Amino acid sequence: MTFGSRYAEALAQRGRLCAGIDPHADLLREWGLPVSVAGLREFAQACVAGIAPVASVVKPQVAFFEQFGSAGFAVLEETIAGCRDAGAIVLADAKRGDIGSTMAAYTTAWLDDESPLCSDAVTVSPYLGFGSLAPAIAAARATDRGVFVLARTSNPDGADVQTATTDGTTVAQSIADSAAAVNAQSPGTVGVVIGATRDHGLDLGALGGPILSPGLGAQGASAADLARIFGDADHSWLLPAASRSILRAGPDVAALRSAVESTRDDIERALR
Repeated sequence: MTFGSRYAEALAQRGRLCAGIDPHADLLREWGLPVSVAGLREFAQACVAGIAPVASVVKPQVAFFEQFGSAGFAVLEETIAGCRDAGAIVLADAKRGDIGSTMAAYTTAWLDDESPLCSDAVTVSPYLGFGSLAPAIAAARATDRGVFVLARTSNPDGADVQTATTDGTTVAQSIADSAAAVNAQSPGTVGVVIGATRDHGLDLGALGGPILSPGLGAQGASAADLARIFGDADHSWLLPAASRSILRAGPDVAALRSAVESTRDDIERALR
């Protein structure tokens, strides 16, 4: 199966929600865990047990594992494997972006079968030029995996770059158009990241790929905002994302599962 078809099947079976695993120090403390590798592992194991069996897509935030060095990456490897074993699509939120052989090495780390970090998809940054992502896109096409490209993010500072125009086209729109060009040949290979916290101003009619939309819950967006913000987009590709609003239900595994199901159901009602 291609990544696009696996993605569509997962959303049809489990609903439109990307649940983040963000082991932020404040959340570890809220759960009564130490801010250490031991606390990280206990947090991640609860997330795998409570979130991965019910969420269509699980998004580990790589930075919160990376801060613990090699031991943190070992926990991330366990987390990725556990989520995939539970039937979830794993989107590594690594936001990698570079040129040439360096980008190729990042691609090997996140999209190669032989890598212990291998995921179903990875977030990437196009701000060294969309063409710099060629190694990741080529690998994704060859292995039926996906890349999610930052386009119109929810952070206020991003607007300075993303809404800048060249020949009347914003940078964010050019990224969406470049993703659409790839998807015209390999449907669903390239997704875009577009925040749910404000109007994005993009034409997504030709995208033909996933739309990861973070911002639900802790960042202020609600499920009801989605239908308005993405009114002209193909909602079958839309993947709203929530992290801390779900994770605050922990450490109880059943409560985490309930939070995923409740958030997903709110999204499905809003988009229906």
